Amino acid sequence: MKFNFPGLTDQEVELAHNQYGRNTISSLKRETFWNKLWLNFKDPIIIILMVALAITMLLMVFGYTQWYESVGIAVAVFIATFVATWSEYSNENQFQQLLEDAARIKVKVFRNNNLVEINIDQLVVGDHILLKPGDTIPTDGVLIAGRLNVNEATLTGESEPVIKDFNDDSVFRASLIDDGEAVMKATAVGENTRYGKTMLELISAEDRLSPLQEKLTVLSKHISIFAYIGATFIFVAFMLNHIFLQTDGGLSVYLAQDFGQIFAHVVTAMTLAIIIIVVAVPEGLPMMIAMVLALNMRKLLSVNVLVRKLLGIETAGSLTVLFTDKTGTLTEGKQAVELFLSSDNIPYYKFDAIPAALAEQVAFAIRHNTPQMLGADKTEQAILSFLSSKETENVTTIETIPFNSTRKFSATQVEGDKNLTLVKGAPEIILANCTLDVSILEKRIHELSKRAMRLLAVAITEESIDENNNLNQGLTLLGLFALRDPLRDSSYNSVQTAKQAGIHTIMVTGDSAETAKAIAIDVGLDNNIITSKQLASMSDDEVKQKLPDINVVARALPSDKSRLVKLAKQLNWVVGMTGDGVNDAPAVKNADVGFAMGSGTEMTKESSDIVILDDNFSSINKATLYGRTLFKSIRKFLVFQLTVNLSAILVAFLGPFFGFDLPLTMTQLLWINIIMDTLAALAFAGEAALSRYMLEKPIPKDEPLINRDMWSSILLNSSIAAVMSIIFLTYLPIKELFSRSVDVHLTAFFSFFVFMHTFNTFNARTQSLNLFEHLIENKLFLMVILIIFTVQISFIYIGGEILRTVPLEAMEWLYILMFALILIPVDLFRKQIRNVMIGNPVLKK
Repeated sequence: MKFNFPGLTDQEVELAHNQYGRNTISSLKRETFWNKLWLNFKDPIIIILMVALAITMLLMVFGYTQWYESVGIAVAVFIATFVATWSEYSNENQFQQLLEDAARIKVKVFRNNNLVEINIDQLVVGDHILLKPGDTIPTDGVLIAGRLNVNEATLTGESEPVIKDFNDDSVFRASLIDDGEAVMKATAVGENTRYGKTMLELISAEDRLSPLQEKLTVLSKHISIFAYIGATFIFVAFMLNHIFLQTDGGLSVYLAQDFGQIFAHVVTAMTLAIIIIVVAVPEGLPMMIAMVLALNMRKLLSVNVLVRKLLGIETAGSLTVLFTDKTGTLTEGKQAVELFLSSDNIPYYKFDAIPAALAEQVAFAIRHNTPQMLGADKTEQAILSFLSSKETENVTTIETIPFNSTRKFSATQVEGDKNLTLVKGAPEIILANCTLDVSILEKRIHELSKRAMRLLAVAITEESIDENNNLNQGLTLLGLFALRDPLRDSSYNSVQTAKQAGIHTIMVTGDSAETAKAIAIDVGLDNNIITSKQLASMSDDEVKQKLPDINVVARALPSDKSRLVKLAKQLNWVVGMTGDGVNDAPAVKNADVGFAMGSGTEMTKESSDIVILDDNFSSINKATLYGRTLFKSIRKFLVFQLTVNLSAILVAFLGPFFGFDLPLTMTQLLWINIIMDTLAALAFAGEAALSRYMLEKPIPKDEPLINRDMWSSILLNSSIAAVMSIIFLTYLPIKELFSRSVDVHLTAFFSFFVFMHTFNTFNARTQSLNLFEHLIENKLFLMVILIIFTVQISFIYIGGEILRTVPLEAMEWLYILMFALILIPVDLFRKQIRNVMIGNPVLKK
C-alpha cells in the first residue's frame, strides 16, 4: 500500500518539540553506587561493628589497643559493604545496557515531503508515522490512513487483535501490529502517553524487604542484644574475678592497690568486651550473602535468567504463590496447527501423514485462497507453515471474496490447470453449505472446541463465485484445521515441579474461561476457575478466603493482577508475578519478586527483580531452585560461623578464669572472622543446586533463619570446641607437646582453633551422615579448604607481633591436625541421635 504525506517541516518539528517535548520517558530512579553503599552501611550487623570500631579507636588514642586492631575491624566493615554494593551496582549497569540497546528503535516518519527513518525518541506531536506488520506503535495517536490489526495485550491484557481503521481510531504506544499498513498522527509523546503515565506511577512505588532481609533483621537484633549483654557480662565477670577470686581480702583490698593496675584491669575488661562484640557479630555474613548472590547471578544468566536485584534470587526461592501469564510463558505465544481433521473424521498431526491426493487438494485450496506469507494474518501464516508440499499448478485468480467478521469466510475463484472456487472460514458457516453429512464430525469438533482450538474449515466447489458474494451451496469439504497457541514442551513438567515445590500456581489470563480451562487442563493445573467479573463481585476477605483454591483467573484485567498481589501479601505469602506488558508493570513492581519476560516492554523489565530472557516458565523454576540453594548456603554458613563465634566467646569468657586473659587476641579473632570466614563463604557459595530442593515446601516468612537442627549443631559443637580449647590450654600432657615456650603453646592453640572449625565445614555443609555428599559438584569447596590451611600456616610464620605467633615445627603441626578433627565425630554422633529420635531431615523432604 502506497502512502504519501508531506509530514512536518523542520520548523514545525522544533515548535512541537518546544511545546510538547520529545518521545522520551523517565526510567525508574536508579541508585548511585554511593547511595547503595550508604544503604548497606545501615545494615544492623554493620552498625554493631561500627560501634566496636569506635570504641577500639578511642582506646587506641589512649594507647590501650594497637592500630592494626582498629584497621582489622574497619577492613571487615569495608569489605562486607563494598562487595555487596559492587555486585548489585555492576549487575544493574548490565541491565541498563540491555535496556538502552533495546531502546535504539528506528521508526519511519514523513517529514519535509520525504519518508525518513529516525530514532523513536525524536518523534514529536503531529508527526505522520508509517506503520507495518511487526512494528510496535511508538507513541499515542490516531490513524489517518490505512487499516490495522493491533494487539493491545501489553496495555489491556486482551489477547485478541483489535481492528483499527483510518477514521481517527486511536492507537497507543507499546501495542503490536499484527497485520495491515497505516499512517498514524502522533497526538501525545513521552510521558504524556498512556505508557508514560503508567511509568511515572511506578517510579513512586515503594520498595519492600525480601524474606531474607526480614529474617536477617530479626537475627541481627538478636545478635546485637546478645553481643551487648555478653560484653557487659564479661566486663563485670572479668572485674569480679580480679576483685574477689584473685585478690585476698575482697573489694577493699583490691581498691587499695595501685591505681594503674586497676585501670589496666578495666582496659583489659573493656578489650574483652569489644572482642565479645566483634566475635558475636558474623562479619562474614553480609560478604558471604553478596558472594553467593553474585555467583548464583552468573549461573542463572547462563540459563536465561537475568537477576536485576540480587535479593530477588533468594525471594524466588521462598515463593509460596506465583501468578503467571499464559501467552508466551506457558504457551509459545504464536498460533500453530495442532492437527488437520479430514472430512471422514480422521485426524492428521503431520501434513506428510495426509493421503497424497487429499494433501495436494488441501495445499492448493489454502495457497490460492490466502495472501502471501507477509500479507497473511497469524492464523493463515500458521497454516501455510504447516503445509510442506510445493506449488506446481498454473492458475489465474478470477474473483475473490475477502474475509470479514460479518461473512466469516473468504473465497477465491481460479482458472487454469484447475477451475475451482476455493473457500475457507468458520466451520459453522462452511459446514452448513456442504453436501457431506457433518454429524460424524460434530463430536470431534466439540472436543476440539473444548480444548480451546481455533477451527478453520476448507472446502472447494466447481461453481463460480456468486455475484452477490454469497457462499456457494453444495461445497465439498476437504477438512478442518485445528489451531491454537501450543503449550511449550516444558510447561506441563515445569508446572508440576512448581506444585511439588509447594508453589501455588495461578494462571492469570485475558482469555475466555473456556480457553483458560482447556490450557489449565493441558498444563496440569486444577480446574478451579474464576472470572474477572466474579472477582469484582467479591469482597477482599472473600477473595482471600478463596485464593488458596483458585488456579485460573480468566478475562483478567490489569487491576485484577494488582489486587491479587495485594491480597496474597496480606495472607503473609511470598508473592511472585510474571508480566510482559505495560498493564502488568504495577503488579510486577508490587510483588515480592517480579518476573518480567525478555520479550516484554522496557517498563515491565524496569519494574521487575528478575528478567526471564527466554519467556519460559521452566526458567522461573530455575530461579526458584537457585534461590532455595542460596538460602541453604546461607544457613550452612551460619551454622559454621556461629559455631566459631559462640565457641570463641566461651573461650574469651572462660580464659581469664583459667589464667589466660586473652586466649585469642582481637586481631586473631578478626583474622578468623574476616579471612577464614570469607574463604569459607566462598566454599559454601559454590554448593550445588540439587533437584531434591524442589520437593520441599517453601520456608514460611515467619520461620526463623536458624531452625532447631541448626541450633543443636551450633550449641553442641561450640560447647565441645570451647571445652576442647580450655583442655588444649590447660591440660598438662597437651602443654608438654608444645613446651618450647608459652608463645609456641599459644600459637599452637590459635592454629588448633582455626583448623578445628575448618574441619567443621564438612559437618555444616550437609545434614546427612555422608560428609562427602555432592562434594564433587562444589568444585570450590576442597580448593578453599586447602587455601585456608595454606594461608593459616603461612601467616603463622609471618604474623609475628600482629597475630601473636611464632614458627612451629612439623611434629607440632601434626599434633594440631589430629586434635582439630574432634568436631567431625561429635557432629556425626549428633546427627545419628537426631535421625533415631526425630528422623533424617534429608529423607523427610
